[in-house]
Amino acid sequence: MPKSVSLLLGVHAHQPVGNFPEVVEDAHQRCYKPFLETVFKYPDFRFALHSSGWLLEWLMTHHPDDMALLRQMADRGQVEFFGAGDMEPVLAVIPYRDRMSQLAAMSDRLEQYFLQRPQGAWLTERVWEATVVPALADSGIRYVMVDDYHFLCAGSERDQLNGFHTTEEDGRRLDLFPISEALRYRLPFAPAAEAVAYIESMADETGSVANAPAAIYFDDIEKFGIWPETYNWVYERGWLKDFIEGVLASKVIRSAHFHDYHREAPSRGVVYLPTVSYSEMGEWTLPAAAARRYAELVHAAQHEGVLERDRPFIRGGIWKNFLTRYPEANWAHKRMLGLSARLASLPDALLRQDLVELLHEAQANDAYWHGLFGGIYLPHLRRALWHAMIQLERRLDALQSRPASFSGDVDLDGIDEVFMSSLALQAVVRPDKDASVIELSSYPLAQNFADTLRRYQEHYHEKAKIGAATAKEHDGDGIASAHDVVRFKHEIKPEDLTPDTRGRGLFAETWTDYDIKLPVEYASSVVQGGAVLCMGQAGETRVAKIYTVKDNRLSVALKAVGRGRLSSRLNLAIPCCDGPAGRYVVNGEIPGGFGQSFTWDGLKELALEDHYLGGAIRLASNLPARVKVQPHMTVSQSEAGFEKIMQAVELTFTWEVEGPTEIQVDLDVLPIKAA
Repeated sequence: MPKSVSLLLGVHAHQPVGNFPEVVEDAHQRCYKPFLETVFKYPDFRFALHSSGWLLEWLMTHHPDDMALLRQMADRGQVEFFGAGDMEPVLAVIPYRDRMSQLAAMSDRLEQYFLQRPQGAWLTERVWEATVVPALADSGIRYVMVDDYHFLCAGSERDQLNGFHTTEEDGRRLDLFPISEALRYRLPFAPAAEAVAYIESMADETGSVANAPAAIYFDDIEKFGIWPETYNWVYERGWLKDFIEGVLASKVIRSAHFHDYHREAPSRGVVYLPTVSYSEMGEWTLPAAAARRYAELVHAAQHEGVLERDRPFIRGGIWKNFLTRYPEANWAHKRMLGLSARLASLPDALLRQDLVELLHEAQANDAYWHGLFGGIYLPHLRRALWHAMIQLERRLDALQSRPASFSGDVDLDGIDEVFMSSLALQAVVRPDKDASVIELSSYPLAQNFADTLRRYQEHYHEKAKIGAATAKEHDGDGIASAHDVVRFKHEIKPEDLTPDTRGRGLFAETWTDYDIKLPVEYASSVVQGGAVLCMGQAGETRVAKIYTVKDNRLSVALKAVGRGRLSSRLNLAIPCCDGPAGRYVVNGEIPGGFGQSFTWDGLKELALEDHYLGGAIRLASNLPARVKVQPHMTVSQSEAGFEKIMQAVELTFTWEVEGPTEIQVDLDVLPIKAA
């Protein structure tokens, strides 16, 4: 019998909820559009496509002509659409009810646009937990994609991974296709002829199509045009054209759909996979020290020549570890879960589709984690989550009111956070040693002004410390993957990589006495009449802090007994960051923007205006203060290389204290015209 292999090829298109329009447009011009135009010319080349719902809606609105090509390919049976959670959540970290609504929303969208209801689903970041099986099966999904690495971690042999296997959970069945890592690393980085030859090498002599092995590929479409060098390689130099023509000209490769192969071929047997994602994720989710140890183990195995054999058993962490690594992500996640529970508790008569859509947006995965690319380090992605959550909370409050103040351990850290709210503003105080405000949400502006990120030590910072000398040139034919190249978008200095020792909330105090600086550590907090009273000490100096919220104002009263200087640091998340729409206003003048540093003496009032947001913050002190402002920057990775990103405006108020002193700071959130 002749040899044959079924090529099951799928691509995953995604842009984060809230991404900049110009970034999405650039992605379309360099990737989505040329990809569709190229594959459209080859009706016999079958492929699968998953696009996150937010991106698909954007493309339908902004590029209907290109989407018309996709409809034609759907009509002629060239493309199979895959489902998923509509706003690209990690299904494993949202409740069953939300998994069902997210999956249904995506399937409904595909049926509306392309008259296809998906049988297969894409798992966000290939995050696998057996707990997701019931919702997927109950939603009509029959199979999903995971990495072959998932199977290897369960002890499977690589030569068994050329078809689908079956698993079950709580009485529901789901079939699993293992994505070939070897193909992921070849497409589109190896020369087209080499990639085709590799697929042909997977062919085997079979008695029927049903028994033919499958070459299984499903990966980010952004690798076909957006990653460095890929636009020139894939389109201008013709890689995609050559690859498709090579596949169609092959006498052993059958270009097939997943649903056809799934219908024709038998399962290769039962499998139970561990909780895992792709191998790189296992490293990214670890804290820096643990990630270094993991890298050492990988290097040692590589040196001993056993890495390929033992890599499935040298595993890092799981995706949920990001919620322990980044308290900011954990806070957003737990707040999202609380809103989900409130929405689920509404009587049916009050439930509206717009509320469900806001919850779905708040569950978009991108700002909850960090890997090779920005993720949680990108303020505009975090802002999109909070924008949806704040709008949802405001509408839920209008349907079912809450107390003006209450407390509870929302983020499961062993400390009861205190919520204080009005119709316009909500402040959340975490009564730990800093007793600072960890959330300051304006309902009219749908902005959390405490949504910043502290400076963390990241494992990959070691590469930045070494500097450009670590930059690698690609050896051999083809082009390098973004995983393998070290680039620098900005100059990175050692001080840029120094991790924070304190959180980045609002109102964290320091006491200076004879040039000795001590953090004010608060030991007790009580809630009285809607106010939060915190008692602290720095050395022999006692400090009290009282928070209140009224209308659009957060007031902070500080009482100190001693002689020295009391400083209070605020980190305010301003949407425009260091862009041209943000500026300081001091004594009626505009000294500059948020990306600059200033120090003013004897100041009692200043404003921060953000014309992008259409809002401003006015800070007023009853006593004159030295006010120092500067941008708070972090260092992270993107496909362009190491870069510095402004997370917040850091303001430090310092007052001279001579004996018992009472300080009052009022923070008003206002529309621009009232600032």
